[in-house]
Amino acid sequence: MTSLSPHAAARGSADLNLAGRRALVTGAASGIGRACARRLAAAGADVVIVDIRAEAAVEAAEDIGGTARPVDLSDMVAVDELDASADIVVNNAGLQHVAPLEAFPPEEFARIMRIMVEAPFRIVRRALPGMYENGWGRIINVSSVHGLRASPYKSAYVTAKHALEGLSKVIALEGAVHGVTSNCVNPAYVRTPLVEDQIADQARTHDLPPDQVVEQIMLAKAAVKRLIEPDEVAELVTYLCSPHASMITGASLTIDGGWTAH
Repeated sequence: MTSLSPHAAARGSADLNLAGRRALVTGAASGIGRACARRLAAAGADVVIVDIRAEAAVEAAEDIGGTARPVDLSDMVAVDELDASADIVVNNAGLQHVAPLEAFPPEEFARIMRIMVEAPFRIVRRALPGMYENGWGRIINVSSVHGLRASPYKSAYVTAKHALEGLSKVIALEGAVHGVTSNCVNPAYVRTPLVEDQIADQARTHDLPPDQVVEQIMLAKAAVKRLIEPDEVAELVTYLCSPHASMITGASLTIDGGWTAH
């Protein structure tokens, strides 16, 4: 089976014209979300920045000529009040809490489920009718290598990402006849503020210096020993909006430096 080379994928997304398309990106004030928003805007999309941090969302929107929508995605009333009409939805918002299962706060587990599973469901269910009417739509769920593999001390995050994988596949099956694709992008550790926080959490949990956390824990299973850059994830997200990717749906596309090759 022939696979698409990274250079071909980059060409496909570089040539993409998303003028007239509206893209909604959650968690887009920083990290992967901001890189995705910037890349989609560069391709011509009208991008809506959704983030709990109002000032950061406004700054990110001004940077790309987009629109800021400050929303707490753990508040389902606020989520349902968000204008979810979009041609492209990138469910990226997430958070992490590291703790042994017996010490994991139930309220934090529930909050992570709301932000990383229920909010995407609620956004997508309201975006789909417009996509169906137009005969085109792209749902891109920023999952994780932890949507495919588990790690200790991350019960909520691993559970949420596995749930997002299942949701993404159901969307793919229901949306196919309407011209809507749904996929997961599965990075390993990306150089983001979230990962910086994880490094600090893991350092405390394992009583290790931060540099040893990166080397011995985060990159232990990766063949390529470096953190992923947000722009690398954004390039794949944008490629999934291109005509070249119209047959890719219900998939989980890893950017993990060989982690899942084990």
